[in-house]
Amino acid sequence: MRRIQRLAIPVVALSLFLVACGSDSDTASDETTVDTSAEVITDDTMVDDSASAKIDIAALGLIKEGAITVCTDAPYEPFEFQDEATKEWTGFDMDLMKVIATNIGGLSLEVTVQPFDGIWLAPKAKTCDLVASAMTITEERSANALFSDPYFDADQSLLVRTDDKATLVDLASLAGKTIAVQTGTTGETYAKENAKDSTLKSFDEPAAMFLALEGKQVDAILQDLPVNGARQVKEPTKFALTATFTTGEQYGFALAQDNTTLAEAVNSGLAAAKDSGEYDTIFAKYFGAKG
Repeated sequence: MRRIQRLAIPVVALSLFLVACGSDSDTASDETTVDTSAEVITDDTMVDDSASAKIDIAALGLIKEGAITVCTDAPYEPFEFQDEATKEWTGFDMDLMKVIATNIGGLSLEVTVQPFDGIWLAPKAKTCDLVASAMTITEERSANALFSDPYFDADQSLLVRTDDKATLVDLASLAGKTIAVQTGTTGETYAKENAKDSTLKSFDEPAAMFLALEGKQVDAILQDLPVNGARQVKEPTKFALTATFTTGEQYGFALAQDNTTLAEAVNSGLAAAKDSGEYDTIFAKYFGAKG
């Protein structure tokens, strides 16, 4: 969930990146382990990753030896959710984090689910090593978290019932009507700033927003384009995407401000994923090949 302003300051290990999110069901303190490699690197091992950079696993300050512990607000398709058949964590964020963990040093992935509002504070509290939750890099969040290099460009959008797709086509057409937003997201911020003639109704989870829209408790949902777009594709007879708002938002992984070593390793693993073509493969899986 995201914010209008895009701040073009690159993330480096000792600086903050300043540039919005959500889930699809009830959150829980559930924790699972995803194996990304047959080999786990011990504390004393120096690893040569695909980018040929030496990474000292012991210096990363990981909560659990041999694993990166990730906080996320899930399910939030298509970024983070559990496969119905295997119960394994999947989605764009999860698949990308598995590759990054492997690139860093054959690490596994521990996943813990938390509500999105304030989730970027979790690494500082030692609840997890980093947050992977389709989260936009913003100035406010960067005041309390260190962000990785951006890994996804996202805008805001409107989702309405299919029966209303001809009339509810922009924010002006929603004057006097009710728009659903998710608490603590940049979608909520955008709506507050740009939909002042509408009534806003905040929800903790996207799943509740979709149910409210289907049940005619709200007239539209304003949230990240990839999430609304995925719902339209999944249920085209119920929902229609009628507007996109260019905000220049970018997602990043959030870490504790003092863990610059892990931030460097994540950025290195992300760069390696892009260089190898693995990033493009994962992107195509969920969003189609880039044009």
